[in-house]
Amino acid sequence: MSWNPAIDPGYPDEVGLDAIETLIVPRAVDLGGFEVRRALPAPQRQMVGPFIFFDQAGPAEFLTGHGVFVRPHPHIGLGTVTYLFRGDFHHRDSTGADQIIRPGELNWMVAGRGVTHSERGPSTAQGGPNGLFGIQTWLALPDAQEDMAPLFEHHGKAALPVIEDRGVSVRLILGDAYGEKAPATMYSQTFYAEVKLDAGGRLPMPHDHEDRGIYIVEGSISVAGQDFEAGRMMVFRPGDRITVAAGDRGARLMILGGATFSSPRYLWWNFVASSQERIEAAKAEWRAQNWGRGRFDLPVGDRDEHIPLPD
Repeated sequence: MSWNPAIDPGYPDEVGLDAIETLIVPRAVDLGGFEVRRALPAPQRQMVGPFIFFDQAGPAEFLTGHGVFVRPHPHIGLGTVTYLFRGDFHHRDSTGADQIIRPGELNWMVAGRGVTHSERGPSTAQGGPNGLFGIQTWLALPDAQEDMAPLFEHHGKAALPVIEDRGVSVRLILGDAYGEKAPATMYSQTFYAEVKLDAGGRLPMPHDHEDRGIYIVEGSISVAGQDFEAGRMMVFRPGDRITVAAGDRGARLMILGGATFSSPRYLWWNFVASSQERIEAAKAEWRAQNWGRGRFDLPVGDRDEHIPLPD
């Protein structure tokens, strides 16, 4: 569809560098032979809108029979998003979901009071060399949804709105932006999208969201006359009208944000909560392994092992 988000989309040099409230250089995390870049949480900033965790996985190449195989593990108080550029995952969880996710598709799992899931794959791992490249992020749930029943939604590539015009392509993954709305169920004001820019392409950021951030996956962009390369996250000052421009190689971006929370969030291992007491209760239940008789169960079809509670 054609895209005209604003009559005057603005230019990258119309704002000063002080419009970038926070610049984050992700830290590398080794997950046992597989490295990810973790942008959130960061020392400078825990959240961008509801987003409290943001990992770039890959790009990585694996030999036959190898890949990322994550055993069943628990979550509370958050929603997880897996979005892939290359490769695939086999997702199973304790709601009964059993789903392969492929590039451009959306897996949206809401933990609520408690869910367990595994990510096995890619499914091609046994057939030959394979690759993986994507983003995994968590969104904290508002107070009113912390104890909701867990749920899972899968939305195929064709279900996610695409907005295109003049060297810019935006695939809306979650929430609303540029007059479009993604299909996944949201519990707070949110936007999350993959953006592809041709060389010199300009993207005006949504101005109707309080918190707004950009993560540069590939290529580079300029803001206020300064260039920023891949592997950087920037969070913008609320209220400013921001436009970014791609460098001469173009750019692939993830844009994210939404409303800020009125109360702090506690984060420990895979748990997010509005209080430390909620986290301690979840720790005790996972340690007890009372599968199916309390907060946690194991995924159907993947019940032979699990990740134990860290010491």
